[in-house]
Amino acid sequence: MEVVNISRRSGYESKKRIIDAAIKVFSQYGYSGATMRMIAKEAGISVGGVYLYFKNKEELFLFLMQEKTKDLETRIASIFEEKRNVKDTLEKYVKIAVEYASENKELILLHGRELGFTFGMEIKKGFFEKQKKLLKNLIEAGISSGDFAKCNSEEVAKLIMHIIRGYVLSVVVDPENLIDPDECVKIIFNGLLKVKGDSSPSLCSSSE
Repeated sequence: MEVVNISRRSGYESKKRIIDAAIKVFSQYGYSGATMRMIAKEAGISVGGVYLYFKNKEELFLFLMQEKTKDLETRIASIFEEKRNVKDTLEKYVKIAVEYASENKELILLHGRELGFTFGMEIKKGFFEKQKKLLKNLIEAGISSGDFAKCNSEEVAKLIMHIIRGYVLSVVVDPENLIDPDECVKIIFNGLLKVKGDSSPSLCSSSE
């Protein structure tokens, strides 16, 4: 039993070294310029050792996408575990999603320019569906608590997801003119129109 545990731990550590090396090599040389041999050398593992875990470069990059998605999901989940009000939770959610895209700018650029946004679509679709459900539930909780105005929670959740996806796209299309996360949050809460006689911010106008 102990041998199995050591083997699993060793396998996990090797895989992590490969992923860390892949991020560095892909970021430096791009997808087309990177090779499994280069990744193996960076990881300090034999080429054969890399192929034990990944049959080719495409599979490795897809796994990398999954790991990055899981990491973001973990960060987002931590927000909901904290004792915050719904407004603070939504504000933190948007900021984390935008900041995460900024942190992984090189990989997003590589993905968009060399592989196209349809690459790994199933991974992305699954992630966005889960996040839309989280946001929908959060908005409904805010409506119930009286913090948010009555609105179509699903449509607002989709709108917020589109804003975040638009930010990711802008990393590729216009990386020099990225939006400010704080301004993004302000617009989501306040909108553009000033409501006469009402100084309190709202997520959207009343549906009544």
